[in-house]
Amino acid sequence: MSELGDGSEVGEARGHREPTPLEKNRALEEWLRWQLGQVQGRIRELEVQEAEERRRRQQAYAGLHWKIQPQRSNSAALLHRGDCGTYPVQSGFIGRDDALVALSMPEVKPCPICRPETGLAQG
Repeated sequence: MSELGDGSEVGEARGHREPTPLEKNRALEEWLRWQLGQVQGRIRELEVQEAEERRRRQQAYAGLHWKIQPQRSNSAALLHRGDCGTYPVQSGFIGRDDALVALSMPEVKPCPICRPETGLAQG
């Protein structure tokens, strides 16, 4: 018999009872939704980190290569460092040997902004 003398359990008399299976599953669902949100947030963080790392690798690669801006009707073709912002094309990179050959051609001039010849002289 309970302390109340009515035959009920003490826990039930104080408002404590075992949750029903439905209540347990709803609580589990709520927790799983929270967990899913945590995982999705972490995935977004990792995607941003990977994109930033990919961008850094591309910049590093470009910094070690050169590119040629095609000749225009009244100007020479320009040789740029791969990471030169005045000619922001991110493809068509050439290596050091090809850049040296291009720079030796009379129709190709070095970019006056990025000065690619300084990087070639260091190699």
